[in-house]
Amino acid sequence: MYESGRNLGLPLAEPFAGEAGKDKMIAPHEILSARELQVLRMIASGKAGRTIADELSLSVKTVATFRSRILKKMRLTNNAQLAQYAIRHRLIDG
Repeated sequence: MYESGRNLGLPLAEPFAGEAGKDKMIAPHEILSARELQVLRMIASGKAGRTIADELSLSVKTVATFRSRILKKMRLTNNAQLAQYAIRHRLIDG
């Protein structure tokens, strides 16, 4: 709202809101928690869920839940896409 008491209607305000967010765009992996990022790196390195679970002292189901959350947050569908992303963004050696 402006001091005059008027506000921009939604159609006028949307372009301004979109422009304001452009300089603050972040890479998808930056929204992950530290543990999710750790699991992402391990999956992208080719480690199996059981191996990840053992190394992090987690259950296999918990690792699967992390994987599911990572894929959803990053809008990916499988481990191959996840690995490609990780290599492209230098999250793992490729």
